[in-house]
Amino acid sequence: MGFSKEEKSRRILRGFKTVFFLVTMVISFLVFSAPVFLVIADTILPSALLSASLSPPSLQALYSHFTNYDFRNSLIDIPFISIIRSAIIICVYSFCDGPKLSRGPYLGTTMICCVSSLVFVSVKASYALGWSSGREGSAMETALFICSLALAIAHIIVAYRTSCRERRKLLVYKIDIEAISACKNGFPRYPKIVK
Repeated sequence: MGFSKEEKSRRILRGFKTVFFLVTMVISFLVFSAPVFLVIADTILPSALLSASLSPPSLQALYSHFTNYDFRNSLIDIPFISIIRSAIIICVYSFCDGPKLSRGPYLGTTMICCVSSLVFVSVKASYALGWSSGREGSAMETALFICSLALAIAHIIVAYRTSCRERRKLLVYKIDIEAISACKNGFPRYPKIVK
């Protein structure tokens, strides 16, 4: 009543092919949706790290950071920079389609937002982590700065990869459209040579 060796090997091979297909599809989905997932991570991670770095994680501690804001000591602006950067990037990404993703607005806006936030966070880190003020930052504060810097760089990489992918799609799309339109119309541009 058992399966033969050949049938078992076919079932195992079919199982491996199915798992490979599913893993490939999930990876493709993650790569295609990378800008959206990165925006979600950019809004959640710095806020979570800030709340973990607050001594008593409460609304009163958050309110005290707002009222006692100092550029050198307060870290409340790092998550806000990340949220604003993510909001601008996702708005531009959602308004752009194929040709606009392949060229200017998405990549340019992402570069401007990320480079300006990289400069801001770098200057802030030099003041807050002790290079200028003489105080040492905690591990959570350091992780907050590193996370914000890494996410800004990741936004630039994802925007560049997305623009390259869309540019490749447009090249293939143009070639296909020209070939189809030429065949569909019966080559109207090229008159027949009558002998």
